Amino acid sequence: MRPGLVILAALTVSACATHYQTRGLVLRVDHEARTVTVSHETVPGFMDAMVMPFELRHSSEMNDLVAGDRIAFRLASHKGQTRIDRLRLLSAAPPGGGVAPAGSTAAVRVGDAVPDFSLTSHHGDRVSLSSLRGKVVALSFIYTRCPLPDYCPRMMSTFRAVQQRFAGRPKREVVLLTVTFDPQYDTAETLRQYARRYGAEDAGWHLLTGTKADVARVCELFGVEFWPEEGLITHTLRTAVVDRDGRLAATLEGREYSGRQLGDLLDVMLAR
Repeated sequence: MRPGLVILAALTVSACATHYQTRGLVLRVDHEARTVTVSHETVPGFMDAMVMPFELRHSSEMNDLVAGDRIAFRLASHKGQTRIDRLRLLSAAPPGGGVAPAGSTAAVRVGDAVPDFSLTSHHGDRVSLSSLRGKVVALSFIYTRCPLPDYCPRMMSTFRAVQQRFAGRPKREVVLLTVTFDPQYDTAETLRQYARRYGAEDAGWHLLTGTKADVARVCELFGVEFWPEEGLITHTLRTAVVDRDGRLAATLEGREYSGRQLGDLLDVMLAR
C-alpha cells in the first residue's frame, strides 16, 4: 500500500471513533499493562458510574499518575475497543510522589511507612495507628465549628457513605479516622455530640482529638495545613489512605470526590 493510502486509512479510523468526556478518581496505575483503573462518573449515553480499567493511547501520560489523583479524560470508542485518548490531571500529589507542603520536612511520602501516633477517640479510648495494622485506614481532617457545608460537613458525609458501604462486611477491615485541628474547642465530648449528627457511633469510625502538639504533628505527617483567621480556621482539605502494612497508599486532595469513589479506592487497597 502506498504511503498516502496508509495515512488516509488512519484518518478514516480516527474519524469513526465516538468520543465521551468524563471525570474520575484513579485507583490503580499498571505501567506494564498500560492501563489505569478509574472510579469514574456517569458517561452520558455510554456507561453508568463504575470502576473500569482503561488503556491509555499515550502511555507517557501515566508517568505522573498515582492512586488518589482526580482526572478529566476523553474516551475514544471504536470497533468494540475503548481507551483514553486525552487526559488532564485535576489534582495530584506534589512532585516526587509525596504530600509535603512547602517548608515541611516531616510529611510522609506515598509508599513510605507512616510514623505511629496516638490520639483520643470520641468513644473515650486512645487510638494509635500501630494498633490498626492489618486494616486499611482512611483519614480526614475537620473542625466542628466549620461554617461551610462544602468543606468539613462534606468530608463527614463522605465518610458516612463509606461507613455505610462497609458496614455489612463480615470483617472490620476498614477503619475511619477523622482528626480535628481545633483540639482546644473539639474535646472528646464535643466530638461525641458532633458524631451523632453523622451516625459516627460505630466502633470502626473514630473522631480524634489530643493536645495541640499531638494534633499538629499528625496534620504535618499528612501535609494538612491550617491557621486561624478572623475567628475561624482556614485549612487545606486532604484525605489519606494507609494500607494494611502501615504505609501511605494514597492521598486525595480537596473535596471533589464521592463516597462511592473513596470506597472503590479502599476496596482496591483491601484486595492487595
